[in-house]
Amino acid sequence: MEDTLTSLSTWGYLALAFFSFGGSLVVVAAAGVLSYMGEMNLLISLAIATIFNYIGDMFLFYLGRYHKEDIKPYFEKHKRKVALSTLILRKYGVLAIFIQKFLYGIKTLIPISMALSRYDFKKFGLYNLLASPFFVAVIMFSAYFSGETIKALFESFKEYPWVPFLILFSIVGATWYAMEHFTKRRR
Repeated sequence: MEDTLTSLSTWGYLALAFFSFGGSLVVVAAAGVLSYMGEMNLLISLAIATIFNYIGDMFLFYLGRYHKEDIKPYFEKHKRKVALSTLILRKYGVLAIFIQKFLYGIKTLIPISMALSRYDFKKFGLYNLLASPFFVAVIMFSAYFSGETIKALFESFKEYPWVPFLILFSIVGATWYAMEHFTKRRR
């Protein structure tokens, strides 16, 4: 356990930057817990996660705007998710930029859909500048202030090592079922 914490405090900021670029909610929460435990600095973690989350979404918007032919083959199998993200965009407008940060499965599609719909690059950049710190602050502070509970939960996993796998498979299964159910055509 001590080796893991030393490794995380050494490589934690780099991992946080890398995974925040992709919009990872789990790594941002992990950085909050590690900050609570004193292994990472909370303010530095907030800054790194915010900056790289912002850059990641701007990169996706850029790809959608200027390289749509290059990324089209990757989205051939996900036409329903693209349609769902377009509907979210139409229904919620600017709020979609804030909402998408918290939704796995479509968080990469909203910036690309906005770019494909010819949304203004500067407007997206401005709203993303507001949404990125909001997303990071909500997740990281939630994990930071729940640090003792999360730490106790992981300690209990030592006694019942099968529980995390059960929880993980339940979450993945429920997410998969929900995405399949809500993206199917109604007859």
